Amino acid sequence: SGTLLRETLQHLPALERFLRTDPQDPGCEQVMEHLDAYVELVLAGADPELTYPGLTAHLRTCSPCAEDFDGLLALLRDASAG
Repeated sequence: SGTLLRETLQHLPALERFLRTDPQDPGCEQVMEHLDAYVELVLAGADPELTYPGLTAHLRTCSPCAEDFDGLLALLRDASAG
């Protein structure tokens, strides 16, 4: 029983992240499929959350996808400036 408690406590951070997941969050695969369109909306001055609320929710909680978003946004901004 002590071992079971320790094993359960070890998994709490992952469980807490799972329970905090927004039900609108489509997951990494879906985000990657639509990230270019999302970035285009940002560059156009539109609010991408209106079109892609789930993607926005995902970007708030997934650091790797948020980094991909930041990188693509920076790349396209640089390309349009140069």
